[in-house]
Amino acid sequence: MSAPLGTRPGPVAATGAVVTGQLSRARAARGPLLFVATLQSIGILLLLRGVVDQSSDATARQVVAGATVLVVAFVALNLLAQRFGLLRSTGGLDYYAALPVSPAAVVLGTAASYAAFTLPGAALTAVVGCLLYGLPLGHLWLLLLVLPLAGAALAGAGATLGLLPRRPELATTAGQLGMSAVLFLGIIPAQRMPGWLAALRGLVPSTWASDALAGGLAAQPAWGRVTAELAGCAVTAVVALGLATWAFGRAVRR
Repeated sequence: MSAPLGTRPGPVAATGAVVTGQLSRARAARGPLLFVATLQSIGILLLLRGVVDQSSDATARQVVAGATVLVVAFVALNLLAQRFGLLRSTGGLDYYAALPVSPAAVVLGTAASYAAFTLPGAALTAVVGCLLYGLPLGHLWLLLLVLPLAGAALAGAGATLGLLPRRPELATTAGQLGMSAVLFLGIIPAQRMPGWLAALRGLVPSTWASDALAGGLAAQPAWGRVTAELAGCAVTAVVALGLATWAFGRAVRR
């Protein structure tokens, strides 16, 4: 039964409507996006295969986990920042502001649609990485938890970076810088970084996801630590989506 005229749809229905609209809009571009994001991460795995010390299991696991999450970052962080930056500069946000849906539904629905593109490519990258580095495949079910949380956190960050700058080129630059941070901080193990830089890793949402996946790729994972990393990723996802919702309302009011 359709909602009566003049009423606002519930949050689930509103978010679903935004997701459907965004998926329909980007359907033609989905293939190229998946190809580029996946090829980039698999290329990094192949490049580092001859550099990583094969006796260092922890480094190999971190490289595979970081490259897997990078697929999500390419779309959910970098491209979403560009998308919202363009919407703000062209007045496209006014269309969403006029809809009978909340800013949270717009942000969450757009974030979910972009993050959903990355799931097949990220899963393929994880499988290829495990085969290249001789890691066990049995715990890749963890991707069912890691990828949605990483997607939500990175999409929230991408939306925020796209909505805050006034000029779209600044949003694009911010998204690319954010993806560079995901690349280096996710692939390099924390123990191999300077102390001050290792301490800053927690501010980047993707590091919680990559650390959780790296822990799960061990022959005998420390599930308590993996669970703590997943919880940290969930917290950063809530914070990132909250910031994006605030940034959306701020951009619409100006």
